[in-house]
Amino acid sequence: MPSLSKPKARPAVALLVETSNAFSRELLHGIRNWIRGHGSWAIHLSEQGRGEVPPAWLKDWSGDGIIARIENERIARCVRACGVPVVNVSAADVAPGVPSVTSDSAVIASLAARHLMERGLRHFGYCGDARFDWSRRHGENFAAELRRAGFTCEYFPVSRRDAADRQGERARLAEWLRVLPKPVGVMTCYDIRGQQVLDVCRATGLRVPDEVAVIGQHNDELLCDLCDPPLSSVIPDARRIGFLAAELLDGLMRGKRPPKRAVRVAPLGVATRQSTDTLAVEDARLAKAMHFIRERAFGTLAVEDITRAAGMSRSLLERRFREVFGGSVWNHVLEMRCRAAEQLLRGTPLGTMEIAERTGFGTAEHFSTVFRQRRGVPPSALRRNDQ
Repeated sequence: MPSLSKPKARPAVALLVETSNAFSRELLHGIRNWIRGHGSWAIHLSEQGRGEVPPAWLKDWSGDGIIARIENERIARCVRACGVPVVNVSAADVAPGVPSVTSDSAVIASLAARHLMERGLRHFGYCGDARFDWSRRHGENFAAELRRAGFTCEYFPVSRRDAADRQGERARLAEWLRVLPKPVGVMTCYDIRGQQVLDVCRATGLRVPDEVAVIGQHNDELLCDLCDPPLSSVIPDARRIGFLAAELLDGLMRGKRPPKRAVRVAPLGVATRQSTDTLAVEDARLAKAMHFIRERAFGTLAVEDITRAAGMSRSLLERRFREVFGGSVWNHVLEMRCRAAEQLLRGTPLGTMEIAERTGFGTAEHFSTVFRQRRGVPPSALRRNDQ
């Protein structure tokens, strides 16, 4: 075991994290939360954009540790040259050997795919950004989740030259969207890309969400709400990433060994907005049942209520549900409740009893039993320690 040396009374830490988007600002909040509860750092932070040249002051900086969004080889070389412990908080896989705390791409893509499939969609596309390695990974994971459900995914062909030829890219995007089979669900690698897809749909007369349902990733609330229509998005747990990155860097500066694998942080859930507010179900009675469930899932609800709303017998409703959605009616209700509970467990300090009441489980005991059966862990396992 290496000896654990005591760091300086006030370690100097550089944060090479852009301040230009909501995800990174939330990440910085998480770092701040760790510092408030565990000690004082002398922070060096300058305003910068994603993937920009490292700040000039870093070359002559003499500090103790770095937390960085390592988006390209240039940043990787620069932070390595400093000769101090580094923690990477970018999902780009360009700095092998550097300890990392990042969003879990597989879970992000799975949430996006399931969100679109739950709306009855059977055709799918992915629109990424060639500048970022993590964008490619999101696309691969999205397609893999769809394959497991028996579906395929169309990729929008992207290249690095698109960044310099936005008009040409826009025209190609319009043609790609036009020829996709409809209705189609499209995942974009981040919210700005989702905004671009929505803009092209509006300009070309494609109806959102009826013909094209769009979901982004990062859940930049202001950007998503300003989209036309407002953009649904997967919610990353950026504050937890920042918190865990600070915790990891503190250990490294004290001489601890780095973890053997990157730390992957699951997203909090999906923020549903108008861009995916659709049900692509040909059976009108089944669509009525789905709408009824979405409106009443977190209140008092029984399968008999759903059958009356749909105008179908229970046996027919169950059979159609299994054919279209791959499970029973009540299984769908419980899954909606568990996902809502996951978001509250990870994102709020609410007690188990209040979460049980808000998500339709009624009692803490029933909630805990069902959650453990469906997730394999008790609700307490999802509690955050970085509030």
